[in-house]
Amino acid sequence: MKLKHTLLSLTLVGGSLTLTLAYAEQNQPAAASAPLVVNGETIPASRIKFVTDMQIARGHAPGSDLDRGVRNEIVILQLINDQARKDGITKSQELQSQLDFMKEQLTAAAYHEYYLKNHPVSDQALHAEYDRMKAVAGDHEYLTEHILVDNEAEAQGIITQLKKGASFEKLAKDKSKDPGSKNNGGKLGWAAPSVYDKNFSEAMVKLKKGETTDTPVKSPFGYHVIRVIDIRPLKAPPFDEVKAKLSQAMQEQAFQQHLQQLQSQASIQGQ
Repeated sequence: MKLKHTLLSLTLVGGSLTLTLAYAEQNQPAAASAPLVVNGETIPASRIKFVTDMQIARGHAPGSDLDRGVRNEIVILQLINDQARKDGITKSQELQSQLDFMKEQLTAAAYHEYYLKNHPVSDQALHAEYDRMKAVAGDHEYLTEHILVDNEAEAQGIITQLKKGASFEKLAKDKSKDPGSKNNGGKLGWAAPSVYDKNFSEAMVKLKKGETTDTPVKSPFGYHVIRVIDIRPLKAPPFDEVKAKLSQAMQEQAFQQHLQQLQSQASIQGQ
């Protein structure tokens, strides 16, 4: 195999050497099933399969071009590593620390995948969570606007001005400290009550279309003056449409709880 015909680009990304496949005609392409031997060392077939599967996952089409490209990539990496060992690079404590840490990360990722595979969420649990989320979200969503200030007296003053005919949008632009809505006249957009702080949502759902809170509403962010612009029915997406994402979310939540349990049971010093 003539390396001068191998089209591979070597790039340093975040301190790691990556090789990007670029296929070209080889003078004597090796058969995909033939053993790959570099300087007398036979490359495990499992490594070739791993790199091939990784490239396919990245969008490369299976076939002879990919087979050649993968083998060339492995040859280049093997030659670089051989030379690194000859030059004593692998004896570096810093490199060993990096390799040890990368091994820990790969093992952790493999365990995460193993845990999710062996702890599926039952359909019964998924339906229960789906029903709970629908109940929390309610059956209506609200188009609202608000003015957020630091103290109750200021909020009450704004309510008084609104009752006298002041413009809600102008007061929001002038007075509100909410950077996400003040420049839009205080408008928050359509949302279910569950999206907001409990005190905010409880005050909001008591209002009819066009109504404004008579008293300031306290939240962890300050004091709100809330107006409901419109109300419409909230239709939850069908269960089958959200099942996959819901299952993934519940599995991840279970995994995080598992990690917390491991941490609580471990003997840890210096943290």
